[in-house]
Amino acid sequence: QVQLVESGGGLVQPGGSLRLSCAASGFTFSSYAMSWYRQAPGKERELVARSGSTNYADSVKGRATISRDNAKNMVYLQMNSLKPEDTAVYYCNAYRNYDHSNYWGQGTQVTVSS
Repeated sequence: QVQLVESGGGLVQPGGSLRLSCAASGFTFSSYAMSWYRQAPGKERELVARSGSTNYADSVKGRATISRDNAKNMVYLQMNSLKPEDTAVYYCNAYRNYDHSNYWGQGTQVTVSS
């Protein structure tokens, strides 16, 4: 079955860095656009970064880098200069345009606080 498993979240101080990982299985990874989303308490889920066209939310531009390894079925999100407003649950997403297949991971919590 399809699985997206995020890891790498945790507590980090403002100005720190974090690398999130997402391990994918159960589908043809290379055929999917991979993205990272996040959802802060009381807010809607928002796109952070998307591979392929390499879109980034304005709030993370210059601080975030998405990358993927098709040989390992992995996608990563490197976040630098973290701010308290980056605190959220971060979700890995896989989407295939031609049939609108859409998969989500369970999320990993990132907390930026001193």
